[in-house]
Amino acid sequence: MRPYILAESNWKVLQKQSVDLAVLPWGATEAHNYHLPYATDNYQVEALAAEAGRLAWEQNVKVTILPAIPFGVNTGQSDIKLDMNLNPSTQLVILRDLITVLNRQGIKKLLVLNGHGGNNFKPLLRELGLEFPEMFLSLCNWFQIAKNEVRFQEDGDHADEMETSLMLYLKPDLIRPLIEAGDGSEKKSVITGIREGWAWAEREWSKVTADTGIGNPKHATQEKGEEIFQVVSHKLSELITEIAHMDLDNKYSG
Repeated sequence: MRPYILAESNWKVLQKQSVDLAVLPWGATEAHNYHLPYATDNYQVEALAAEAGRLAWEQNVKVTILPAIPFGVNTGQSDIKLDMNLNPSTQLVILRDLITVLNRQGIKKLLVLNGHGGNNFKPLLRELGLEFPEMFLSLCNWFQIAKNEVRFQEDGDHADEMETSLMLYLKPDLIRPLIEAGDGSEKKSVITGIREGWAWAEREWSKVTADTGIGNPKHATQEKGEEIFQVVSHKLSELITEIAHMDLDNKYSG
């Protein structure tokens, strides 16, 4: 039993265990090119949450990792077979219910660990922050850590070099040979502002990519996956530690 993993805990131990911070991993179930499994986002976010939780726990941080939510926002992929969608409004309801439990039980800090680019939790946490002013609600997109800390040969954001490398490290038995993978070519919007990144419209997935990937996975390696895992999990453990130790009455300095 890993005492920081709620799913593995039991009432005999847990009833006496204090919790300073709950971490909620949130992924998605969707196609990832021809070579990665549909649960890629879930495997990644669960593994990173567990390792970060272990590192923090070994530093006497009282953290609990909640079971992951395996479905995310896939509104732009409605015609991709079995890409499972939760609307943002549904995510809001789920979050509200879970935060209600934590708040009622005196666990006043929550970190949503996001593993899917289509999930946008900021507006949801803003709204819930008004409803639960006594709670500290925070968010981390783990893939942003990886993009900032690890060098990749090509850009991408779905089933790309980064995700493929991490999966080669975490779940190599679930990956088809990279020779079978599509190149992850992406058609760009005809709107200048969208192409340049200062305007936005949702991508219609089947119209921008032929293989459901965005970004070339061919440069992925297991060694790079291990680097991603180590870098991200250590940064996450530092974040978990800081949030858990933070005094809710002194959240700012300077």
